[in-house]
Amino acid sequence: MTVTKKFIIDFDSTFTQVEALDILGEISLQQDPEKEKKLQAIKDITDKGMEGSITFRESLEQRLSLLNANRSQIASLIDSLRNKVSTSFHRNKEFLKENADDIYIISNGFKDFIIPIVAEYGIKEENVFANEFVYDEAGHIVDFNRENPLSKNNGKPETIKRLNLEGDIYVVGDGYTDYEIKASGVANKFYAFTENVNRPRVLAKADHVAPSFDEILYVNKLNKKFSYPKSRINVLLLENVHPVGIELMKQEGYNVEVVSSALSEEELMEKIKKVSILGIRSKTQVTKRVLDNANRLIAIGAFCIGTNQIDLETCQEKGIAVFNAPFSNTRSVVEMAIGEIIVLRRKLFDKSVNLHKGIWDKSASGSFEIRGKKLGIIGYGNIGAQLSVLAENLGMDVYYYDVLEKLALGNATKIESLDKLLETCDVISLHVDGRKENYNLINRERLQKMKKGSLLINLSRGHVVDIPALKEALESGHIAGAAIDVFPSEPKNNDEPFESELLGLPNTILTPHIGGSTLEAQINIAKFVPGKIMEYINTGNTYNSVNFPNIQLPFLQNAHRLIHIHQNEPGIMAKINQILADHEINIVGQYLKTNEKIGYVITDIDKAYSSRVIDDLKNISGTIRFRMLY
Repeated sequence: MTVTKKFIIDFDSTFTQVEALDILGEISLQQDPEKEKKLQAIKDITDKGMEGSITFRESLEQRLSLLNANRSQIASLIDSLRNKVSTSFHRNKEFLKENADDIYIISNGFKDFIIPIVAEYGIKEENVFANEFVYDEAGHIVDFNRENPLSKNNGKPETIKRLNLEGDIYVVGDGYTDYEIKASGVANKFYAFTENVNRPRVLAKADHVAPSFDEILYVNKLNKKFSYPKSRINVLLLENVHPVGIELMKQEGYNVEVVSSALSEEELMEKIKKVSILGIRSKTQVTKRVLDNANRLIAIGAFCIGTNQIDLETCQEKGIAVFNAPFSNTRSVVEMAIGEIIVLRRKLFDKSVNLHKGIWDKSASGSFEIRGKKLGIIGYGNIGAQLSVLAENLGMDVYYYDVLEKLALGNATKIESLDKLLETCDVISLHVDGRKENYNLINRERLQKMKKGSLLINLSRGHVVDIPALKEALESGHIAGAAIDVFPSEPKNNDEPFESELLGLPNTILTPHIGGSTLEAQINIAKFVPGKIMEYINTGNTYNSVNFPNIQLPFLQNAHRLIHIHQNEPGIMAKINQILADHEINIVGQYLKTNEKIGYVITDIDKAYSSRVIDDLKNISGTIRFRMLY
């Protein structure tokens, strides 16, 4: 006979994200001149009661005396609380409804507002035990039912004893009164719920710390909606990822660690061991040695355009999906390129430096408009193409070179050879990726092929330009000016010194890798990359992944989703389907896409299945990684 598990759930700060009496105070004290002072007093009293530093009855009496609330305000309170239900309880609404007979709300709050909220989650009114307001003839809350055991100290254990529940009793709450249930001997376990509030004194008493209700269902093998608690997914975000991205990851329920700087290979090799999701920018090198230590890594998010700092091939071999932000900072880089072309063409940088030294150098010598000048763009991708449009609108004649066939925008002209582009244009702007073939793409020989007096802009990758050769060209005057934002070697953080042969050269703008560093771009990136990672984790969607076959999937409904990543070899799909057929499992939908290295199969199946099927699918020859979503 299976032992029934009964869940005793607290309401305030557990089932909801807030203390209901705090919200009632916001409503009832709206016109009170001492509103803020009284609200703070209510919060302080609540915390003292929840931590056990004052008795619950003292806490209740003191708060009600401050509230000055009325029955007519309860409806507004309920409306507010509907939007404050804890995320993980909302996610598991189906579980609560299906197990309504075994779910109890036992709260030191009040039935008046608790019953309408929990009823929407299938919880029965007769399973709700809480306090009751006492109103006067005018509807003012003047007291509480003092005979109710929940208005007294140790009221929760007393209430449970009276219920005579059979089976194991598990308590879920965030306060000291919830721990008292376990301490009295009427419950098997106390789960300290920390999704909303973290009380150290309560955590010290817990049998298990639960960052979410998903965690509780998972450890009790009762989870039917989510295959793995999100609070167990460890996220490591490096290099000052924008706070928006950090908050999105936290809101999703992940366990997020933030490090402001890049990490060395050795440091990352150690840190990566327990990480499921890694977020980086351009300085962190995710090498094969790092990935060999990343046994739990599911996905990497590059909060930038480039991914050459990541060993994509090894990621593929290990079934790690990589996502970047190919469009999010395009406009920022383009605007910087336009600005630098104008500044260099007018020698504004040198004029400004001299004026700061007290030197008045009013002269038009070497100063030109950009209208009518020839701009050569090397790399006609997202950034190069948008630069083409803006530069043309400013009156420049645009030429471009790309190793791939790219459609010209506006009146831009494609040049068939790089050398011809260099010989033709007054300004060269680099917008290529970080592949090895682009190492020293602009070397001493090619610098000499550029027009005398031309400008060089590099907002792409540091290793694309031969820096010593550029120094010679600038010192000789063959190149009239340069703007360099990226360097072969860059400091890991703002505390390290910067060194370069280009320091102090005339008409040379040096910037610390900030081409895409605008608030708009960083916010766009911080929204885009976490969004793609969360889609992948939640649905298996690989759209926009740089190393996985791209599949855009419909939402999962009334089914399990099996994700099978394997080496791209013949017959894998047939083996998957044969196993499902052998286990008499019905396929609801199936999606397959491959690239030259790996195959990616998504199979949606009916909910009913044998647990042995999972082991069989994992053991298919050539399997790299298997995941199950539900």
